[in-house]
Amino acid sequence: MYSNRLGGVVTGLGVPPSKIETTIGIVKAYTTRVGEGPFPTELNNELGEMLRKKGHEFGATTGRPRRCGWLDIPLLRYSHMLNDYTSINITKLDILDDLDEIKIGVEYRINGKKIDYMPGTIEELSQVEVVYETLKG
Repeated sequence: MYSNRLGGVVTGLGVPPSKIETTIGIVKAYTTRVGEGPFPTELNNELGEMLRKKGHEFGATTGRPRRCGWLDIPLLRYSHMLNDYTSINITKLDILDDLDEIKIGVEYRINGKKIDYMPGTIEELSQVEVVYETLKG
């Protein structure tokens, strides 16, 4: 969802960075990932399954189910830092239409202390506690 694609354009296509005027971050209204590893906002429950089914969150080639969770603002900030988006396009908002409330992960804490950086190791990321803002659906 938040991978660094701009670097691939510059190196893979040979486009000089000075020629890129606009960078649009395309972001789902919730977070998904495939594979193992820490996923701070993951929903391991019926709600996560609902997002997966309603959002058709299955791998295009393998059909493997994607892991689903709330929107992760610290992760989005990190992606923005890497790619320097000039704007953001939020997709799949309609998947959240039927929810009475929506949570957004707005802050990471480790051992109760706010951190203002993206954890650099899997071990540290697995210790993250997420602070949520709850909004009406």
